[in-house]
Amino acid sequence: RVPSSRLPAPVPAAVWNFPRTSEHHLPLQIGETVHILQASEGWYRGYSLRNRAVRGIFPASLIHLKGAVVERRGVEESVVPAEMPMVQEITTTLREWATIWKQLYVAGQMERYQQVKQMMCELMERRSQLLSGTLPKDELLQLKKEVTGKIDYGNKILALDLVVRDEDENILDPDRTSVISLFQAHRKAAQTVTQHIQEETSPQQSTLGCSARLAASPSHSLYLCVRNFVCNIGEEAQLLMALYDPGEQRMISENYVIRWASTGVPQDIELLNNLKAIFTDLGSKDLKRERLFLVCQIIRVGRMDLRETYSRKLSTGLRRPFGISVMDITDITKGKCESNEDKQHFIPVHLAAADNDFLHNMIRKAVEGKDINHKGQGFWVSLKMLWGDLSQVRKDHPHLVDRSTVVARKLGYPEVIMPGKRDHGLDPPWVVSGGLSVGLWGALLQRGPGLADGAVPPGDVRNDIYLTLVQGEFDKGNKKTQKNVEVTVCVCDESGSVLQNVIFHGAGDRPASEYRSVVYYQQRHQRWMETVKIAVPIEDVHKTHLRFTFRHRSSSDSKDKSERIFSMAFVKLMLPDGTTLRDGEHDLVLYKGDSRKLEDVSAYLALPSIRNLSEPKLLSGSSFRVSGGASGLTVSPRDSFQISTLVCSTKLTQNVNLLGLLKWRAKPSLLAGNLQKLMHVDGGEVIKFLQDTLDALFSIMMENSDTDVYDTLVFDALVFIVGLVADRKFQHFNTVLEAYIRQHFSATLAYKKLISVLTQYVDHASRGEPCEPLMRTFKALEYIFKFIVRSRHLFAQLYEGKETAEFQGSLQRFFLALNQLMKSSLEGPTLLSQVR
Repeated sequence: RVPSSRLPAPVPAAVWNFPRTSEHHLPLQIGETVHILQASEGWYRGYSLRNRAVRGIFPASLIHLKGAVVERRGVEESVVPAEMPMVQEITTTLREWATIWKQLYVAGQMERYQQVKQMMCELMERRSQLLSGTLPKDELLQLKKEVTGKIDYGNKILALDLVVRDEDENILDPDRTSVISLFQAHRKAAQTVTQHIQEETSPQQSTLGCSARLAASPSHSLYLCVRNFVCNIGEEAQLLMALYDPGEQRMISENYVIRWASTGVPQDIELLNNLKAIFTDLGSKDLKRERLFLVCQIIRVGRMDLRETYSRKLSTGLRRPFGISVMDITDITKGKCESNEDKQHFIPVHLAAADNDFLHNMIRKAVEGKDINHKGQGFWVSLKMLWGDLSQVRKDHPHLVDRSTVVARKLGYPEVIMPGKRDHGLDPPWVVSGGLSVGLWGALLQRGPGLADGAVPPGDVRNDIYLTLVQGEFDKGNKKTQKNVEVTVCVCDESGSVLQNVIFHGAGDRPASEYRSVVYYQQRHQRWMETVKIAVPIEDVHKTHLRFTFRHRSSSDSKDKSERIFSMAFVKLMLPDGTTLRDGEHDLVLYKGDSRKLEDVSAYLALPSIRNLSEPKLLSGSSFRVSGGASGLTVSPRDSFQISTLVCSTKLTQNVNLLGLLKWRAKPSLLAGNLQKLMHVDGGEVIKFLQDTLDALFSIMMENSDTDVYDTLVFDALVFIVGLVADRKFQHFNTVLEAYIRQHFSATLAYKKLISVLTQYVDHASRGEPCEPLMRTFKALEYIFKFIVRSRHLFAQLYEGKETAEFQGSLQRFFLALNQLMKSSLEGPTLLSQVR
């Protein structure tokens, strides 16, 4: 290769036209590069690089000295501008296209002429953005990709040379790049350009191209920035923003909560011009929804009626419906239109027409798209789709997703639950309810012989219980009008003490010890559809319950203070069998009685909490006295109350069979049955607890290392799990299993038992004996051997390579048995054809 060197040298360029008004003047045009020979009192003497034969003088004020370097390769010298290579390429491209552009005009090819003109204008705009030097790293890379794509596309349609680039979109230097690398770059560039042309010429292909990134990543996020909120409320307000599916008529994400002051700015003044949130965990199924909306519920916090004057003392702090806003974001989430964090969208406010307008019903009507007279009231927001999970998004878009950006999760599990760091404030997963109590990781901490040092316990612990107040029906009782019902939710332990700061109104809001519902004016039938998150420490879930108290709220402060709780309901978070409360809607039993008794845990905790078809007394509506009258509570005869719950926990299962395996030490006598029942557990439930299930299997294997009683059952269970991961439905979890083997697996003795059972299966089949699990085993063989190799590697590290001969001998026995099986005229070809 020719040796090269680079020396700094400025490049003079004209920044203004200079006409020739004297024979000594050198005429110049904007952008023309000159060579300066002499300088004297505001004038230069030199020549233009376009015509070196003509020399003259020109004003120094019209010349800008650009940074440049003199690049020497052997005896050759070339002056290269020191500006960004991409800027240089755009400049060169524009000069080349400009000549062709004029020729197209002369030739009368007006369609192509207009197309090239548009591309040149876009390149000039992008060049200005690059020269500004204000773009963050991720936007700069995205802009470079956009520019190179446009340049390559333009060169292709103008029959110019194809340019090949590196990963950073810089032009490859043929003197510093191998022939094979150049060939691969050429092939990749040609495919990209061809695809671009197909997208440009076919609307359908364009849509598919925009959606390609959606299919490529199992996880997506939607960035939201609230630029401004203009609305005359008159009191403090809570703005609850979430993603809404009109087909299912429900929110699919947590609320992003903004507390708005009566002065028209955020209550936390530091959030002014910094109201940012990101909706995470969106999977490909979410993006394929027929329609998706961004909705905002506006809840006024203050008096019962804004029209009331302060001539008398009024009750305050009531959460009252004010209005809603909706925006169809389907095209943005599907990638059909460009999303940009700088582009602002206006979302008008639909005001509640009456005090009894349910916000949920208003949303349902608003998504139908009826125009309203918003009078300029509404939100200004920016939206941008980001590809990848939260950690990837934070890495790729640090200027958008920083510490101040609120994270609103999906109401449900992401498509892939990756191992990671533990959530803040939660205990390690091997000591929590529903997971492993001491087991594998406890033995590791004690430096037991069966486990390797330095193993990382599985993480990404999530324990969220989403509670939705659905609806209720309340009789007016002895009142002349219907009640203004307010529901108060709190989380209590067995003694009745309220757990502090475990209820979240939504993302971005501080935790609270209780939640108060919106109050609708004089309604017998209430429909709230309000969702909050309950975050109870995992070790406390088994002894906690939710308590709902109901109270009539009056607009008069004096009357309001005299109102007492008129009804109560409760539900335990954990069922008697140790599983959590089932997902879905629950019809709760409403109790009435003395207000003090309604909050006395000893009076109600032993009573039924959910209406059940097997309890006709509760369904009949008769007002009977429970517990022989000792509790002083009766069932409300004409009132009803429904809630909905959704458990998103990586440690608390709703499946009793899976729970039996995860807590196998509690009843060792049932272990064999629990291992067999695992094969009948729903695959989705097993996948959610993949790490804990694998930990349980290998801890069973390790703690029974002196016996082979459970070896076959554990092996079959492991094959079952690997088979689930291989299923198309759970294909994204391949990365999770790989990460588990690489980072969290630490059973150093597992390889012995795995090879033993595997050899046993193959040996039985080779002798013609029936071996039904062999087919499933062969399909899972890749991961079985990955576990074997990792286990042996950890054992060799821990014991300095001991038992190498024994390991090699066990492998030889397996391959001998496999050879014998393949020699079989019947079994061998059959197995190969089916496994393939």
